[in-house]
Amino acid sequence: MKSNTGFRQAATLILVRNTDTDIEVYMTERPGTQDFPGVHVFPGGKVDDQDHQLEEICHGLTDAEASRQLNLASGGLAYWVTAIRESFEEANVLLAYSDHTAMELVNNPESLDKAADLREGSLLLGEFCDRHTLTLAGNALRYFSHWITPASAPRRYDARFFVCDMPENQSVTHDEKEVVSAEWVSPREALARFGKNEWALIDPTLRSLEVLAKYTSSDELYADIDAGSHLPFPTAELRAQGMQAVPQFVQRVRK
Repeated sequence: MKSNTGFRQAATLILVRNTDTDIEVYMTERPGTQDFPGVHVFPGGKVDDQDHQLEEICHGLTDAEASRQLNLASGGLAYWVTAIRESFEEANVLLAYSDHTAMELVNNPESLDKAADLREGSLLLGEFCDRHTLTLAGNALRYFSHWITPASAPRRYDARFFVCDMPENQSVTHDEKEVVSAEWVSPREALARFGKNEWALIDPTLRSLEVLAKYTSSDELYADIDAGSHLPFPTAELRAQGMQAVPQFVQRVRK
């Protein structure tokens, strides 16, 4: 599915967990057979046609509200769905509710017969949720940033970044077909590895890590996201690298 700009739509999910002194994020290394080979990124991928069909099972968020947050006329909820789906396919983290009343996220998806058929395409995410009576936890994700890859990139993407706490009752297991390696790392450590040329990072990931490195807890991060004060001002340099102004930032500047 392509956006109105003609660029391919994509969504990225930054999974965050708290330690005693810092926050950590889950990062993966892309294989050489995919776009941006060898770089370290957060889980994410292209918006599929199926992602536009799952509004009815996305709990706590409507397409109208999602689209408003993204400054779109419609279709915004698909980005949330893509972020949730990709985190499941790449990291085995399923952001879904098994009990609508208690609002409890599912236990480790290994107990749900592991969705190999979901990864292989023989089962769609909607069918998987129906099989296990699940609803997607759309209200668990916060909109973080918006990037459009510059003309110099091998492929052009219109990418929305989201952030979410890692569920306490789940664990990550990376998909070896889509990911070379994966680990939890503090944003500061990830930036240090980049500075020592140990890791390759594309600019949206690099800038996201620079933002995340300011925080020592997810509560601090989410408070600034809600206030629209987490991102730097979109300078001409940042815009040239693909950074777009997000609505919550624009609203804060106008106040």
